[in-house]
Amino acid sequence: MIKDITIGQYVPGESFVHKLDPRTKILISILFIIQLFLIKSFSGYIFVLTFIVGTVCIAKLSPRYLYKGLKPVFVLIIITAALNLFMIDGNELLFQWKFIKIYKEGLSTAAFMVLRLIFLILGTSLLTLTTSPIELTDGIERLLSPFRKIGLPAHELAMMMTIALRFIPTLMDETDKIMKAQMARGADFESGNIVQKAKSLIPLLVPLFISSFRRADELAMAMESRCYKGGEGRTRMKQLKMETIDFAAFLIYFSLAALSIMIYYI
Repeated sequence: MIKDITIGQYVPGESFVHKLDPRTKILISILFIIQLFLIKSFSGYIFVLTFIVGTVCIAKLSPRYLYKGLKPVFVLIIITAALNLFMIDGNELLFQWKFIKIYKEGLSTAAFMVLRLIFLILGTSLLTLTTSPIELTDGIERLLSPFRKIGLPAHELAMMMTIALRFIPTLMDETDKIMKAQMARGADFESGNIVQKAKSLIPLLVPLFISSFRRADELAMAMESRCYKGGEGRTRMKQLKMETIDFAAFLIYFSLAALSIMIYYI
């Protein structure tokens, strides 16, 4: 389960999607999240699915790899479906057993919210899968640079966000190693009730926190030894520049996004 988490991982490639400016991919990801909350019909999700499938095919990403990224949040998806299924009333009753009632409106809302959550995870994960940490840092910094006039530390914020994303896979590997080591010593993380399972995580969380603080200290020392003092005066080997493919990507995305939202009102 831990190894299935794909957030923060990068899959190298030379595709059209990989070559896009990181600012283009960041802006499209933000607009994609907004788009999902503006869509009000199942038919609108057809265009969302088209966008995701098309991006996956162009970037030559493995569908199994994306499925692995969904596995850790299956519990959250099930809880979301259950809450909407059993707690929303309506006019058309489909099933009733004692106090449990399932209405057509509840079933429709549950399916709609599950699809929204799945598309949200898949769509946003495409950003880190097709953008290297360095490009992601540069893109976030350039997008936040106008806010420097009001005192916002753009470079530092971009660096922190990128380091956080970069170390998610590392922390997951560390968690897996600690868990296997504790299981070899007789620790049981599976049996028992919720309270017992929570207590069994203490031998896992304590060494994980210690390891995380040690890695953070080592990273800070490494950056200081290389005379890192922030982004002031730093230059880049590759300068970010919007090209024709970026404007083409925006045009394609806006076309699909507009159709997905407007189809509800047509």
